[in-house]
Amino acid sequence: MKRWGAKPAPLDPDAVAKATLITRNPAEEIKNIKSSTVIVQDVDTLEVLFARQENVVRPIASITKLMMALVVVDRHLPMDEMINIVTEDRQSESELPARLAVGARLSRSDLLHLALVASENSAAKALARTYPGGASALVDAMNTKAQSLGMVDSKFVGPTGLSNENVSSATDLVKLVHAVAQQPLLRQFSTDPKHEVNGQTFRNTNMLVGRPNWNIMASKTGTTRLAGDCLVMQIQLGERKLAIVLLNSQGQSGSRFGDAVRVQRVVNNQISAELALAAQ
Repeated sequence: MKRWGAKPAPLDPDAVAKATLITRNPAEEIKNIKSSTVIVQDVDTLEVLFARQENVVRPIASITKLMMALVVVDRHLPMDEMINIVTEDRQSESELPARLAVGARLSRSDLLHLALVASENSAAKALARTYPGGASALVDAMNTKAQSLGMVDSKFVGPTGLSNENVSSATDLVKLVHAVAQQPLLRQFSTDPKHEVNGQTFRNTNMLVGRPNWNIMASKTGTTRLAGDCLVMQIQLGERKLAIVLLNSQGQSGSRFGDAVRVQRVVNNQISAELALAAQ
């Protein structure tokens, strides 16, 4: 297993948009990783390509919403059921204003879509409130689901991720994002570039979604002051399905996406080297 430990260097915000597909200097790419916790794992073979602090338990911010979505889908609730946004759905500790107004009426499907695409906290809270048994029952189901997936480092106390008591490790989150990628509805909702509802357009918080050269099968971002910037994805890269988990990126805005680009470059470099060796 290769491990990353060097201090990251400054990131050019334009690097994501201008990124090439391969690197001539994998060591330099690795050195520039800004996320404190990183894991890149082949989900079929379980081979860990790269890792750093992968077993450290950290707050995961809105990555939490992936587990919330899983248990909602597991319960087979009617996706066309209409749900009203109420005042308590808009009450949160987030510094970002809720975009869904009190009285807005949306289907459960739309709420799930917004929770995953735009990380809309009021949508997640409405889903929790209308879960059979209420929010506490949903949180119990989230923790039970985590246990069933073998997520031994994870604990959930709410559906949004705003609480820093929602914690996990990168090793656990590989299991979570893979479970999400196996659910067609969640796979679609988490990777749609945008979703329009009631005259509003909500864009995906993952800026890599819809970009050329990125085949993303499941995705979620998260950000709080303590969790830092977080990103989990399952991607198809060549013939490989890879889980990428990046937690606690404390660099400038966009550093987690720059980290993902660096990961892609290094893995592409490895794949190219393997193909060249096989051709000899």
